[in-house]
Amino acid sequence: MRILGVDPGSRAAGWAVVDFDGAPRLAAAGVLRPATSGPFAVRLLALRDALLAVIDRERPDAAAVEKVFSGVNPQSLIALGEARGALLVALAERGLPIAEVTPAEIKKTVTGTGLADKEQVRRMVGALLGRPAGSSRLALDAADAAATALAHGYQTAAHRTVRAGAAVAGGASAPVRRRPSG
Repeated sequence: MRILGVDPGSRAAGWAVVDFDGAPRLAAAGVLRPATSGPFAVRLLALRDALLAVIDRERPDAAAVEKVFSGVNPQSLIALGEARGALLVALAERGLPIAEVTPAEIKKTVTGTGLADKEQVRRMVGALLGRPAGSSRLALDAADAAATALAHGYQTAAHRTVRAGAAVAGGASAPVRRRPSG
């Protein structure tokens, strides 16, 4: 399974494709940087178009997007939400299943603590996934996107393991038998 992770931003949006066939590995990553001059709506359109190009080139099976629920100030939070919306539209246009993951879930999955900083996340992503061929150090936004994909991939694998265990133990539809009390 190939998961496209997206770290939303209106000036820079990170993306990364993590391949989960076998041990997870970073297949590709980058940062979408639309021109900051001109109308904001044109920047949103550029983000959407750039992500569509990534999807068409990398052919992911699913996507994971970081949830945003806090910001430096209300105006930047609104801009971030609008950029996130444009990116979600691109994912929906290509029919990808989309998971939304909180920053704390991402950090905890990758570093072991929900309070890790961006540099800690980047170091752990490099340690867990390596780098795409021919690239040097990952940009922070791309590392965050890779961490988002990794968190969703691990959550998906954990759910599959639980379902498989339930099937072995009698199936998900098997009735639960309780001991009589008393």
